[in-house]
Amino acid sequence: MAKATKSTKIPTPPEAAAPSTKTKAEEAAAGTRSVRPKACSILPDTTLGDDVALVAENMEAILSSPSYSLAQDDRHLLDKSEMRGVRMLLELGKPELAFQADSITSTVIVFGGTQIVERGAAERRVSEARRALAVAKAAGPASSVPPHLARELKRAEQLLSYCCYYDAAREFARLVSIDNQCDDQRDYVIITGGGPGIMEAANRGAFDVGCKSIGLNIKLPSEQQPNPFITPELCFQFKYFALRKFHFILRAAAVVLFPGGFGTLDEMFETLTLRQTHRMQPVPIILFGRDYWSKVINFQFLADSGVISDDHLKLFTYAETPQEAWEQIVVFRDSLQKQG
Repeated sequence: MAKATKSTKIPTPPEAAAPSTKTKAEEAAAGTRSVRPKACSILPDTTLGDDVALVAENMEAILSSPSYSLAQDDRHLLDKSEMRGVRMLLELGKPELAFQADSITSTVIVFGGTQIVERGAAERRVSEARRALAVAKAAGPASSVPPHLARELKRAEQLLSYCCYYDAAREFARLVSIDNQCDDQRDYVIITGGGPGIMEAANRGAFDVGCKSIGLNIKLPSEQQPNPFITPELCFQFKYFALRKFHFILRAAAVVLFPGGFGTLDEMFETLTLRQTHRMQPVPIILFGRDYWSKVINFQFLADSGVISDDHLKLFTYAETPQEAWEQIVVFRDSLQKQG
């Protein structure tokens, strides 16, 4: 290796070393301040560019620096708040490309509660709640039994009575899927939030008959795993609710809402608002289970109070069976085709 040579000291020009002719008052008035010497004005003792080991070390640092990675591979960059728009664009484009690749032209949205599960799981939940209450009662006087145990048993028994909705969602998805995925172009593909409960039931119904279905999962503080019945290449995880909702609505040919909680209500009212304001394509909005929905929301009261018009009550219908819900979708489709 060549021996590093010492650099030549550069003499300070006389004019640079000459004292300032300005008085302190003049310097203060001009806003001047003492300037520290720049780092580059302090020369190293050797010529660094001739140090082979140092150059090799710098080359290695260049190649391993995050700045040298491709932008799409730089996770630290993509996670920055300034890159939010880029992340949103990716969440817009990724599912869209997958839907195009699978020739998916229309979807049927199924919303519903995560806690409405198949009968076996619901029965186990009731048994566990009943056992916990019995143990608490055996341990001491009735006054010492935590009230939440009786409450949990009552809730579990109520959810057990809703298992029929899990079965109905599964059967509905079978009906929708089996007749609409025979050609290269796929219509009325079941799309859900990808989670458990009613969403699982709908994806499972499509899975039962060998058809594809979509799951749009969402990253939550308590991690939510996708259900195992979604078509793998059509299962997506979202960070942004807004982009997830966009993909729900974009190709929707129908929206079917089974009993559920805040999430289901959120999707219901967003869809109704978009239809009310003509900001989305005409679709049938079907509330499955009139008894449940009439207890949750008094739509007629909204109309009687004047906060919505009577015509807005026509934006949705009710269904009690999977066959009835599917027939309503078919009738709506046929009426649109006649109008078109």
